Amino acid sequence: MALPLPVIPHQPDAYHLAPHRIKRCTFRRLIDVEAGAERIYDVECLFPDRKVPIPLGDLEAATPICNTCVAPHIFRPDED
Repeated sequence: MALPLPVIPHQPDAYHLAPHRIKRCTFRRLIDVEAGAERIYDVECLFPDRKVPIPLGDLEAATPICNTCVAPHIFRPDED
């Protein structure tokens, strides 16, 4: 005789979610920093002339700066 299996509700897996949500910008440069197995990025802003980069720190430090930026027409259309 078969017994019914318990139904476990599906919960989002925290490991599959992105840790940071940053707006996609056409003037931002991400630089991959070699740090063993961990993925670390430094962020630079190239607004307005793309000649002199402004260092914003790592991805975690740059996220609030980039997300509060109000420069017109720099974010990709799906982010406005």
